[in-house]
Amino acid sequence: MTAQRFLIPALILASSLVAYSENWPHWRGPNKNGVVTAETNLPLKWSPTENIQWKVALPGRSGSTPIVWGDHIFLQVTQGGNIEFWAVDRKTGAVRWKRPLGGGNVRQMKANMSTPSPVTDGQSVWVLTSTGLLRRFDFEGKELWARDFIKDHGQWGLQWGYGSSPVLYEDSLIVQVLHGMHTDAPSYLLRIDKATGRTLWRIERPNSAVQESPDSYTTPTIVRTASGSLELIVSGADCVTGHDLATGRELWRVNGMNPSGRTDYRVVASPVAHNDIVFVPSRERPLVAIRTGGRGDVTTSHKLWSTDLGPDVPTPVTDGKYLYILRDNGTVYCHDIATGAAVYSGQRATPGTYSASPILADGKLYMTSEDGTTTIVKAGPQFEILARNELDDYTLSTPVIVKGQIFMRTDSALWAIGKARE
Repeated sequence: MTAQRFLIPALILASSLVAYSENWPHWRGPNKNGVVTAETNLPLKWSPTENIQWKVALPGRSGSTPIVWGDHIFLQVTQGGNIEFWAVDRKTGAVRWKRPLGGGNVRQMKANMSTPSPVTDGQSVWVLTSTGLLRRFDFEGKELWARDFIKDHGQWGLQWGYGSSPVLYEDSLIVQVLHGMHTDAPSYLLRIDKATGRTLWRIERPNSAVQESPDSYTTPTIVRTASGSLELIVSGADCVTGHDLATGRELWRVNGMNPSGRTDYRVVASPVAHNDIVFVPSRERPLVAIRTGGRGDVTTSHKLWSTDLGPDVPTPVTDGKYLYILRDNGTVYCHDIATGAAVYSGQRATPGTYSASPILADGKLYMTSEDGTTTIVKAGPQFEILARNELDDYTLSTPVIVKGQIFMRTDSALWAIGKARE
């Protein structure tokens, strides 16, 4: 009986891990880090007329990355001033259902009010709009609850609209609001009960950044420290902080992420972790490697290395040996994660502007520019371009890889590339 008592939870955990590895439940994929370990023999060549399994027309732009679970693809969609939530059949491209998410959609530079990506646990799906509305749906499109954070906590004050995606953690969602350009209200973090929408905790995150520099469009990440505890990592407002997930309490802080004291140092690229190390971009300089698990001000004690050739918008990715950095201008840098030593520098993907984050899968890096061109590069210490593929359509979204297929979201369409591995 004792052995059975321990075996059943272990089997449930193993089944859960397999389910996550075969889906795309979060903006950065099954591991929340842009790395896909369960996929091989992925498509290498495609075009608007080649190797396209299906294509679904979309009525407007969104920088939100779709998510996938089973046969469902979920994505935010804009139609003029309105925002909608769609479920699309992964196998056929048929639209299963559409649900309104409200009005108030306006253009914010490249993006609009539909930027955050949804998140799912395989039973429900949660979607947050840049207008401050968080909703829970079941897979049939029934709305289960809704929250209005602006009604509850006041107007969001970012310069270019809210862009952070919610993070699923156990029984809850983590939502960050780091702002300051158009508000004097404090920045804060929320932990929300995923079943009811109730706030479990809310903590303010103080900072000394000014004007636009408090604004952060990053998505938090969760790291397991060397001691085995979990920490929430938050980046923005000239600093990086680690938080206790049970209470939200700040555990440690790294300052110096805005070394010249600029007033426009908003942050877009999100932190990415490997084991107990987190790699945190700023507005290009610096990108810092930090050992988690500290207490108090760990700016000196826990900072391992840094580089001034970080990204502005694309989030980096690591295979556990190398950190790959894609800069907005399409230059690619590779660093040894242990030492920070440059493995290669300034290599060039297809010329263009890059906002989507790179994905690492099947021993390859997939890097998509805003004009819809994906450069596929061999992972490892030698930079080698394997393929270039054009869709000839604007995109801000990160590629999604599930069951042998690549899903690309552009302004005009959702594309299924290659044949599915069922």
